[in-house]
Amino acid sequence: MKEIVLDTETTGLSVKDGHRIVEIGCIELENLIPTKKVFHCYLNPERKVSESALKVHGYTDEFLSDKKKFIDIADEFLKFIDGKKIVIHNAEFDIGHLNNELSLIKKGKISSANVIDTLEIARNKYPGSGNSLDALCKRFRVDNSRREKHTALIDCELLSKVYINLIDQK
Repeated sequence: MKEIVLDTETTGLSVKDGHRIVEIGCIELENLIPTKKVFHCYLNPERKVSESALKVHGYTDEFLSDKKKFIDIADEFLKFIDGKKIVIHNAEFDIGHLNNELSLIKKGKISSANVIDTLEIARNKYPGSGNSLDALCKRFRVDNSRREKHTALIDCELLSKVYINLIDQK
């Protein structure tokens, strides 16, 4: 079974406020083992990065200004995730942003039926506990020392290890 561990970074929290994706990272798993197939890109969001988002990921407007736009990578991205379950921590956030980007270019949305939300799994398994990615890394002794800022690919690598622990397949 193939799954995609996915993470995004954005210009801010809410698509309702016009926030956009600045980075997409995906790692393919086959039977819970990374296959070495990766999809990664930085994107020009065609708007300013909020101060709060800049503190989270560190991607400046200047850094993003010469990157491709979502429309330029959409088909390649959709082909990469096609037919696979998508594993996301706090799926509502990432899928909301991805579906917003897809709707802006008149493409079909990603169905939540194809999504496994590790935050939801963690909340059900450990009610009342901290269930952020950092908290879960600590719980499962996953080394997250490389994570100085949130970056999509590092977060995907961490989440792939957390996911295996969450579903008791370590």
